[in-house]
Amino acid sequence: MPTDKAGQIDHCTGLLLDMSDSKAVQERLQLAASVLRHAREGILITTLDAEVIDVNPAFTEITGYSREEIVGQTPRVLGSGKHDAAFFAEMWRQLSAEGCWSGEIWNRRKSGEMYVQMLTISVVRDLQGRPFRYLGLFLDISQQKEHELRLERVAHYDPLTGLPNRALLADRLRQAMVNAHRRNQKLALVFIDLDGFKAINDSHGHAAGDRLLVALAGRMTHGLRSGDTLARLGGDEFVAVLIDLKDDDAATPVVERVRAAAAQPVSIDGVVMQVTASLGMTFYPQVDDIDADQLVRQADQTMYQAKLKGKNRILVFNTEQNRNIHGHHEAWEAIRRAIGNGEFELHYQPKVNMRTGQMVGVEALIRWRHPERGLLTPAAFMPALSGHALGIELGEWTLAAAMAQIQTWKAAGLKIPVSVNITAQQIQRLDFVARLRAQLAEHADVGAGDLELEVLETSSVEDIPRVSEVMQACRDMGVGFALDDFGTGYSSLTYLRRLPTSLLKIDRSVVHDMLDNPEDLTILHGVIGLAAAFGKEVLAEGVETLAHGQILLHLGCERAQGYAIARPMAADAIPHWLATWRPDPSWLNLALVSRDDLPAIFAMVEHRAWVVEIMAHLRGDRDAPPALDPHHCRFGQWLDHQSARSPHGKQWNLDAIDRLHREIHDRAHALVALKQCGQTAAALAGCTEIQGLRDRLLGQLTKML
Repeated sequence: MPTDKAGQIDHCTGLLLDMSDSKAVQERLQLAASVLRHAREGILITTLDAEVIDVNPAFTEITGYSREEIVGQTPRVLGSGKHDAAFFAEMWRQLSAEGCWSGEIWNRRKSGEMYVQMLTISVVRDLQGRPFRYLGLFLDISQQKEHELRLERVAHYDPLTGLPNRALLADRLRQAMVNAHRRNQKLALVFIDLDGFKAINDSHGHAAGDRLLVALAGRMTHGLRSGDTLARLGGDEFVAVLIDLKDDDAATPVVERVRAAAAQPVSIDGVVMQVTASLGMTFYPQVDDIDADQLVRQADQTMYQAKLKGKNRILVFNTEQNRNIHGHHEAWEAIRRAIGNGEFELHYQPKVNMRTGQMVGVEALIRWRHPERGLLTPAAFMPALSGHALGIELGEWTLAAAMAQIQTWKAAGLKIPVSVNITAQQIQRLDFVARLRAQLAEHADVGAGDLELEVLETSSVEDIPRVSEVMQACRDMGVGFALDDFGTGYSSLTYLRRLPTSLLKIDRSVVHDMLDNPEDLTILHGVIGLAAAFGKEVLAEGVETLAHGQILLHLGCERAQGYAIARPMAADAIPHWLATWRPDPSWLNLALVSRDDLPAIFAMVEHRAWVVEIMAHLRGDRDAPPALDPHHCRFGQWLDHQSARSPHGKQWNLDAIDRLHREIHDRAHALVALKQCGQTAAALAGCTEIQGLRDRLLGQLTKML
């Protein structure tokens, strides 16, 4: 029996015609009945007047209506009321004009429960080609829709406060900037950082700190107007977008309400807690053309100045003071001369599969061999090119140089895929596809799979439909796409859904801190899950230690690049590296952890974080030590939970781990006592012992995974 939906429709249609033909043989009638009985899709057959004449068992299972109850009725009995008359008018128009309609539709089961189905309706014609019956096939896709909604929620909202996260903030900010131009009004962007929140976390614990954040988030939101947005970036950092302002002064009362709301005391379990807030504010539009990222950076810088001036205050960004056009002009001229003098070159950083040791490609990284300052990385010159046409020129040079290198390697018998970074400004040029096609024509040996383009997700992609078309046209030429720096900046689920990228690159900042920052590990795990949900490959940047690679492999991310693998190198060094590099043995046999073992990974990171905090206290970088009671730290809570139940039949060596954990806490308690007695040097000397005990404990856990 055909398995795809189109094949089933054609098959059912043919069988339906045979059923109407008095000459049809008994075997065909039996086959028709078998199709109706065994198809997993719901099937209904109606007259041209939409009267139901037959349904199959799957229809009954999905809708709850028996065959006897539905035959003689019309499909209107299933109606949910969610679709208006225009929806059905368009359905019947398309059905009449094209003989087929397909789409999502909400219906109601016999129980009254609403559900969504993917429905295809086809017109069945008789042997003379005249409309004869309607045939409907549908699948219940309610669970799929619920999963999509959950993904949308994870991608767009902060799980603690329920406020918009960075992704949704980016979407709303860009839309607000467009509307500000269209309506000839202003918007204000306010960066908010709580003063004294760390001390509350240290004194009362993370749980109390989280409850305080939730309470203050609600109060600050209440201080805004309808249409304004308050987002949480992470930790105690928030951003507010105030729209439809007639002038700068219109923002003042709103921002004052937010500041006052943040300073109100909150009672948690009988303990009164109070913080204040430092706020940095900037406005849009400005004299200079700026994007959303620059606007956020302006407010962030101003908030920092507010803290330096004494905290609990509002400062406004000074646009005139920030402008340094003369300096930019000098930088542009120097870069233009450097291009003409051939001072730019490409270095390449390998990308590998850590589990197999296979090199999957290299990333081309531009360098400026400055005649006076030596070899410069992009951080020294790329910021000056933001939004300038010279950035496009340098981008095209980079593409051409990468293609030439691909040809050189191929001539030497090496097939090494190369990825090149491009900006949103570059890919949104109307002639981008034509210029890329011309460059490929000049490098005839560059074929499918040799070149990949990496688009920064922090770039301002304004016309997503247009960029999606450009990407698809490039993919048709054999050029792949990756979404770079994912997990930071202002990424949007819209990019995943609508841009035809095949790879997500997890930003190095998330990977670098995941060993001792549970929030970054959560982001990392979420990005890997999103990639899997959207059918994307994932690659981690910034793998600097073997431990980074081990956790990534445990979580299911096999592809990576970073200093633990190789630093960026000149092109002529790549062949030797390729011939000699081997992955560390500790990476080769690591298994993907199960869902049940995942909490152990997070517990390991929580313990690393605790050790970092205790050493920070001993050095004097942290006022209060973390929880010294082994049952009160987060690792201890996880350990107590594991001890209370058998973890799915797995024999954990909990006694050995518990002994090590208690020994670490006992030693830390003694070192804190030494510090309190003024013996700081002796306390610091004991840090090495704690680190050794930590490594032994983590080693025990790793073996169990």
